[in-house]
Amino acid sequence: MTKPELMARFDEWVGDPAVTRADVERFVADPDRAGEPFLGRYYVCSTSGTTGEPALFVHDPAAMAVYRSFSIRADLMWLSRSDWLSLTRRGFRWAAVVGTGGHFGGEAWIEYERRRSWWRRRTYRIFSVQQPLDALTKQLEEFDPAIVTSYPSAAALLAEQQSAGRLHVRPAVFETSGESMAPPVRDLLRATWGRAVRNVYATSEFNPLAFECDQGWLHVNSDWAVLEPVEADHSPTPAGTASYTVLLTNLANRVQPIIRYDLGDSVLERPDPCPCGNALQAVRVVGRRDDLLVLQTPEGTEVTLIPLAVGSVVEGSPGVHRSQLIRTGPTSLRLRIEVRPGADPEPTWQQVTARLRDYLDRQGLPTTRIERATEPPEPSARSGKFRQVIAAGPGPSTLGSARGGG
Repeated sequence: MTKPELMARFDEWVGDPAVTRADVERFVADPDRAGEPFLGRYYVCSTSGTTGEPALFVHDPAAMAVYRSFSIRADLMWLSRSDWLSLTRRGFRWAAVVGTGGHFGGEAWIEYERRRSWWRRRTYRIFSVQQPLDALTKQLEEFDPAIVTSYPSAAALLAEQQSAGRLHVRPAVFETSGESMAPPVRDLLRATWGRAVRNVYATSEFNPLAFECDQGWLHVNSDWAVLEPVEADHSPTPAGTASYTVLLTNLANRVQPIIRYDLGDSVLERPDPCPCGNALQAVRVVGRRDDLLVLQTPEGTEVTLIPLAVGSVVEGSPGVHRSQLIRTGPTSLRLRIEVRPGADPEPTWQQVTARLRDYLDRQGLPTTRIERATEPPEPSARSGKFRQVIAAGPGPSTLGSARGGG
């Protein structure tokens, strides 16, 4: 099954007749309600994903309990006695450095967990990646987190701040998710924070889907998730070969059954037992490619924008069905948007550009031009998948980042 097929029949897809697409859409239209239990019991998040088609995901309390148990599994796999002591001394302070302003997986998950107890409200904190890097660095320095969760692209910028002496955090766990991690980024993070750096394959459909071992493989929580690497015709991909896509079956969530669902990620399954000793299915994820955007300030300095951060600014705007932001030069961007059915294109454009303009101004980029594209967002000619953020124009090139989950 594909995301567009299921979203077209959302009210038939869900297992609780009290959950309707219209009600969920009204719920996620209010960013201040991120993490609030929908109908008093369900966790809800939204995503666009590799197809460019927005989706809404609803998880029941039993599924959430299963997902939480995987965090315990990961902690037992990752943490030493000294790590546990470090976490305890610093009160298990957890910094989630993620995109904010919507019901996207990172923010919604942490807010949902914060509502469970006063202790979590005190120790779990969200730091927006949309804010300027120096402000983010200062806030993290003051918080002194024992655990950090972020995207690899954002983590790389923080590692540079740490190397420059502007940041001095020493987390027991630095968890990266939301993007696949390129080898140069992994090397940078490991050089900065050592064995604390761990990668997670997280998706809005099943979170977390897999955890990284010491050998650099992601072990799927395959007692509750079935992950099938397949070709374009959905025939099985042999182990040891990168798949065209991958099908997910979630055995935990009953309010919104996910059975042989096309995630859109390219996955390579390990053909032999992993040397780490973990018998669970071991994979590596290629995912969707989005680019870091390097733009020029009026003073001639460079500012690097994280793709999931700038993408969420546009995607979180009311009326936007899907979007694509293209860097056409050091001080210019081209924005393609497709409005939701029934939305007025002109007010939607004005609101999107106002949000994007405000974001760019806060990054020190007041002279960056935003050009309105006449064409809609376009998929890759080679893969047929969407990239939301593309660095196409002349200027400094940076390592792209790949999606490993929403």
